[in-house]
Amino acid sequence: MKVTPVNIRAWSKLGQRGAVFAIAMPEIASGQENIKLLTADLALLSGMDRFRNAYPEKFLNIGIAEQNMIGIAAGLAMEGDCVFATTYASFIAVRSLEHVRQHLSHLQCNIKLIGSSAGVVAAKSGVSHWATEDMAFMRALPNLTVLSPCDCLEAVKAAEYAAAVQGPVYIRLSGGLNCPVVYKEDYEFVMGRLVPLREGRMVAVIATGLMVSEALKAADLLEEEGISVSVFNMHTIKPIDKEGLAEIFENYSMVVTVEEHNVIGGMGSAVAEYKAGFEKSPKQVLIGFEDCFAKAGSQRYIWEQRGLTAGQIAGKIKEEWSMMKHD
Repeated sequence: MKVTPVNIRAWSKLGQRGAVFAIAMPEIASGQENIKLLTADLALLSGMDRFRNAYPEKFLNIGIAEQNMIGIAAGLAMEGDCVFATTYASFIAVRSLEHVRQHLSHLQCNIKLIGSSAGVVAAKSGVSHWATEDMAFMRALPNLTVLSPCDCLEAVKAAEYAAAVQGPVYIRLSGGLNCPVVYKEDYEFVMGRLVPLREGRMVAVIATGLMVSEALKAADLLEEEGISVSVFNMHTIKPIDKEGLAEIFENYSMVVTVEEHNVIGGMGSAVAEYKAGFEKSPKQVLIGFEDCFAKAGSQRYIWEQRGLTAGQIAGKIKEEWSMMKHD
């Protein structure tokens, strides 16, 4: 797929969901005969018209029956199809979890789940449509790759990767319309590898999803305060990049993980679990939803409640760094 700065900006306007289903999926289907795309009544919201019109025989709208969609996807996969199935991340990770466990985790069917509106992008719809526990559920399932792209280009690349490999994949899409751009030019997506985005000397910030953009802004603010920060994008939650993390643990005295997700069971927990095996390792600060929900409102309003804006992230890091230096 051709990637240019102009395309990247255009995809950003569509959001991650639009970039994947309106741009990536028709291109993937044009070169891969066995593709099937299933949705639980989100065709219009996800921008699937281009795909549906071009490949009606590869498209199924299952309706508001998310559990049934996973079962149908499994049947198609068992007949040799590479199946993409999508609905709200909350409905995949909570309502359909048993079916995901049986068909993707246990039977390892070749299904690529795309959870849209992850995090709190469906802000005013409330907790029923938020997904702040989905990474915890999905990474606990054996045999399941879990991806969390930071912008629209990375979402496209995650979909391309998923189509090219055999086996179950969960892709978490958290970026809505006018999604922040992290990658202004093309880059090589390597599953399972941390991506260094900014080099600093004192603190390592590891972020995923939309929090990558906020972490980069926070690093700029901290630089003005004399705190030099490195920022890493963790687009693969499972399998975790053990080699990359080991290098971070060796070179930094404080590691900060930032996610639009519960701090219990999410990306920060995955980092902490691996870090626990080291005899000596840096202090870790986990930033995310602290085992709670929030009041509904705009996405940024919810972030402000949970300390997830760039200014709040920078403030938390500054506070923790100061405390550590005085211990």
